[in-house]
Parts: sequence; structure tokens; C-alpha cells
Amino acid sequence: MTMTLDQLNSADATAFAHALNGVYEHSPWIPQRAAAHRPFATVAALKLVLQKVVAEASRDEQLGLVRAHPELAGKAAIAGELTAESSGEQARAGLNMCTPDELATLQRLNADYNARFGFPFILAVKGPTGQGLARSRIIATFTRRLKNRPEDELREALRQIGRIAELRLNDLLGHQPALGALVMQWAEEIGALSEDEGALTCTYLTEPHRQTAQHLAQWMREAGMQVHIDAVGNVVGRYLSNDPQAKTLMTGSHYDTVRNGGKYDGREGILIPIALVKHLKQLGETLPYHLEVIGFSEEEGVRFKSTFLGSNAVIGQFDMNLLELQDRDGVRMRDVIAQAGHDAAAIPHIARNPADLLGYVEVHIEQGPVLLNRDLPVGIVTSIAGSSRYLVDLKGVASHAGTTPMDMRRDAAAAAAEIILYVEQRCAQDQHASLVGTVGQLQVPRGSTNVIPGACQLSLDIRAARDDIRLAAVADVLGRIGEICARRGIEVDLEETVSAPAAPCAPWLMQQLAAATGRAGIPPFELASGAGHDAMTIARLTDVCMLFTRCGNGGISHNPLETMTADDADVSARILLDFLRNFRPRQST
Repeated sequence: MTMTLDQLNSADATAFAHALNGVYEHSPWIPQRAAAHRPFATVAALKLVLQKVVAEASRDEQLGLVRAHPELAGKAAIAGELTAESSGEQARAGLNMCTPDELATLQRLNADYNARFGFPFILAVKGPTGQGLARSRIIATFTRRLKNRPEDELREALRQIGRIAELRLNDLLGHQPALGALVMQWAEEIGALSEDEGALTCTYLTEPHRQTAQHLAQWMREAGMQVHIDAVGNVVGRYLSNDPQAKTLMTGSHYDTVRNGGKYDGREGILIPIALVKHLKQLGETLPYHLEVIGFSEEEGVRFKSTFLGSNAVIGQFDMNLLELQDRDGVRMRDVIAQAGHDAAAIPHIARNPADLLGYVEVHIEQGPVLLNRDLPVGIVTSIAGSSRYLVDLKGVASHAGTTPMDMRRDAAAAAAEIILYVEQRCAQDQHASLVGTVGQLQVPRGSTNVIPGACQLSLDIRAARDDIRLAAVADVLGRIGEICARRGIEVDLEETVSAPAAPCAPWLMQQLAAATGRAGIPPFELASGAGHDAMTIARLTDVCMLFTRCGNGGISHNPLETMTADDADVSARILLDFLRNFRPRQST
């Protein structure tokens, strides 16, 4: 029997707690404490309060909650002693049909997990979409999480309990995250189009990339948009206003991926607007402005080592010299564009006129753990971090590892190690500006176990939401590199490869996004983006804002483990829909 949110809000405290009794396993104290926070404006608001009760509980209460859950395919399941909710969930994932080998593996994992952590392994086996996880994926997740640190794993167990409760609450209230489910379904469909078998790789104008573009274009047409694919491969859909003189609000993101990437990076920001336009069309509803949805063809820079090709064309800053770049197979970008049926000479004509635009809004998976750790489904981006990148080439003297005294060495790798530690130390400062520093590449060319490294090469990437903070850190790091190398007798060559300024989001757009978030029953939370996005390019053309969606699995992205839920995608979609319906253009001063 389903209930409504109004019924829960109007029930007395005892009836409220009783109605939610099956949402948390053998833990009635959670709905009992949540009852005092009524009324709840939305289902999302109710979910947040329940999560907050768990987060604010004592450690003993949290451990008791975790231990109230049964093992997966454990003794209680075999004996038929699970609650109806747990029994149904494990059956949905097929855990009642395990092969003898699968059952033996799960029982061994259960024993190892309990020995390591002292509580049962918790996983929302109905998964991100609510349709159930494959047994192989459950076992893989079980194996991976066994390597977690105990405190991290307790937090993950509580997050999984929150997801289980969310799905049970959906069933109780008959709540269907329809928009989010459609986005997840579409992401699966185009996620199967890949250059690599068993992994998602979709780089600029390869066959899977062109197939992805055709899928996006077809969904746009079916949603009711005017659609074309432009000369650089951007997929452009326009949902027209009844006013032919109306200006245009832009939205979108990129559909290319890194190698072996995730299904939602970039693509969420294309699929959600398409789903919303489809929804509006079905309602017979138009907007007082043209809505343009752009699937940017290239953002990651994987195939031709040049980023933001699609969005740079839109702002009229595509460097035509890039057409002569070659991929790893020696094929020129110019030829790739021609093979895809596009005319490279038409790229300059893609540029938009800023006078025709109202602004730009982008939805994107967070690609980090901030929202996850705060139990929030969405956040509002304040600024997209600027980036300074360098290649550092160190030259010392290669000499015999056994005969050269320690105080006479010119060890390039030891200098690199000292540099790396300083980058970590310096970039731990100024966290209010989300300052980060990374050495992602480190090589000792022609290295040998019995030779002191005479050369070392490393990359340096420093980012921050504020340019003054970033540039100060860069100056300190470069100064320290010079000092380390002088002291150690190392020659150094520095090559700056990227210098991109931070892109602040427009406060007037952020305010409207915050208002829509609040109306969804979610407290607006602001955070900076450490990753680059098409929005930072479009910010040179018009005002921008961004909405982040919570990223699961510890916030990992650019990785097959990248994940989000249909419920979080649905919340993001409904916030964007509210934003679009209530959008007010910037008042001229």
C-alpha cells in the first residue's frame, strides 16, 4: 500500500514512524527523530532529513544500524529469515539464484569482511537505477571495498543504507524518478558505443563518436527540437519559443570521453535537457526564449591533444591551425572532419553572437566527493578552477649506484621526489580557493636499478578557483624547483603547456539556480569545480552557471566506476526544469 507525502506530514508522530518502519532495517529511532522536522515540502526533503538523522547519530547507533542489516546471500537469507524488504531486494539482484561457486565466493567474502570491519557488507543491490545489479558486479564491488580503510568503509556502508532507504521510500510513496530513469537509460545506450571492447572510449570523430552524435540528434528530434550537427561535430538542438524574436538560453556539455572513462561525465548535461524538452513538448509547453541544447563534440583532448574544440568553435575562437594536428595514427584533424562529412572551412561560421544570448547553464556530475560526503544530491558551482600545467625536465649525472658517495650525487629522481613533496605541501594551503597540485606523470628515461638517475621528467598541474591563489602557488613551486635544482646540481628546463584562467559563475544565474534548488527541498550548497568544463569556455561569450550532481563510489570519475543514481539525476533534472520555467533575464544596468 502506497502513501502520499501529505499523509506522512499530517499523521501523528507515532503513525509517521510506523509508516516508515520498514525503510531502515530494525531501526525505528530514525523515523521517530525525523518526525519532528515535518512538514516536508518534497520527497527529496524527507530523504535529506532521514540521512541527517543517521549522520548525526552516535557512533554506537550507526554501528547498530549497519549490524541490523543481513549479509548478502548469508545464513539468514538461506534460512528465509530476512525482512520482506531485504528478501525482495536480494531476489531482484538474483542472489537467491547463486551458483554454488558464487555462493561460496560470497560466503568467503562475508567472512573476510566481517573479520576486517566487524560489521556486515552493505550494498544497495537494486543499484543506481533501482533495477538490480548483476551478481558479478556485486562480487566485484564486494572485493574492491574489502581494501577500504575501516573509517572509510563505515561511511560507505551508511551511504549504501541511505540508498537502500531511498529506494524503499520510493516504493512506499509510489515515487518514480521518471526523468532520471530516462537519462540513465540513454546513458547506457550510448555508453555501449565504444572504440574499446569492455570499456567506454569515445574520442573525437571516431565511428563510435559519430554514432553517439546520431543517437543524440535522434533523441533531440523526437523530443521536438530543430536539430543539426555542425562543422566541428557539435550536436545542436533548438526548442523554439513562440516568439520568433526571442533570445536564446544555452545549455549542454560534451559527449566525448577519456579512454576507459565513465558514462555520465559530460553526457548527463546533454541528456537531462533533452529529457526536459521531451517533457515540455508532451505538456504542450513552450518557453519565453529559445532553448539551445549543445552536445559539444570534444572537450577532453584525447585524440588530438587539444581540448574544447566544440565549445571554442561556438565562441568563435577555434584555432584553424589545429586542423593540421595528427592523431597517434598520423591522421590529420582536417581529414578526420572531412571523413565525417563536415566542411572544416565552415567552422568559423559556427560562432554565436553574444547579443543573441541570455546565458548558459550546464549540469554535470561532480567528479569528486564533496557532495557525497555532505549527503547532498546537488550543488551550485561558484567557479571553475583555472589551471597551470608544466612539463619539467631535470638533468643530473648518471653514475654507478655502488661507487658514487651519497654526498657527490646529482640524482635527478631525488630532486623530483623533493619537488613532488613540496607541491603536496604548498598546495595543501589555501583550501578556501580549492587549491590543488598534482604530479601525474613521472619518468626516469633509460633507468636502471644500478645507475643513479641522470634524468627525470615530470608533469605539474596546479589549479585553484581563484587566479591569484593559483598564480601565487605556481610562483612558489617554480621558485622551490629552482632552489632544489641549484642545491643538488641539477639542470632544469620548464615548459608551460596550459595557462587557463578561472571562470567564475555569474551571481545572478547562481541565485536563480539556488532558488530552484531550494524549491526542490534541498538546501543550496556552493562549491568550486576543480575540473575544467565547457562552461569555462562559454564564459568568454556569455554569463554561465553550473549545477553539480552527486558522484558515487567515493567521487571517482574518468573511470568505469563513475556512477550516479537515477534519483539524483531526477533531482538535477527537476531543478533545471524549475530554473528554466522561472528564468528571468539579467536586467540591464
